[in-house]
Amino acid sequence: MINIAIFASGTGSNFVNLVQNEELKNYCNIKLLVCDNPKAKVIESAKNLNIDTFVFNPKNFNSKIEYEDIILDKVKEMDYLVLAGYMRIISPHFLEKYTGKIINIHPSLLPLYKGINSIERAYNNRDDEIGVSIHYVNEKVDDGEIIVQDKFIVDYSENLNEITNRVHQLEHKLYPNTLINVFKEQK
Repeated sequence: MINIAIFASGTGSNFVNLVQNEELKNYCNIKLLVCDNPKAKVIESAKNLNIDTFVFNPKNFNSKIEYEDIILDKVKEMDYLVLAGYMRIISPHFLEKYTGKIINIHPSLLPLYKGINSIERAYNNRDDEIGVSIHYVNEKVDDGEIIVQDKFIVDYSENLNEITNRVHQLEHKLYPNTLINVFKEQK
């Protein structure tokens, strides 16, 4: 069975969705939540779902390398790291230990709208389609090899909140299915 840690920084809707996905449980064990925000809602969700947590505040460390080394120690038994709203850039020092084993979800049709506020930027630009990308993480922000993308045609009678909710619904369907396909290949 594949062991994974999920990294998240905020509310954790993708985290909860992955943990509760019954089919995904056939392919992996979600062993740990790594969170860089001690006030994040996702921490409470992890506790309620009986998932171990490692929570840290980057401000309590002298350098990125220092806290990343601690994270690396915490995840040393993990086969894959799954980012689900983790709002930190992972250093090359960290990446070299998990090359090809860190997967991220991003709420845009990459290479469009890398970084933050992607849905809002696409919406304000009045793009015909908005979607989601799942990709392997490399040293650049939202730049790694794309595993899969999905999208929908935007109806601009819907406001930004409604479109954001549609993106989240798409994420919640696409992420577990994609991880299942990736992990099936490992069996």
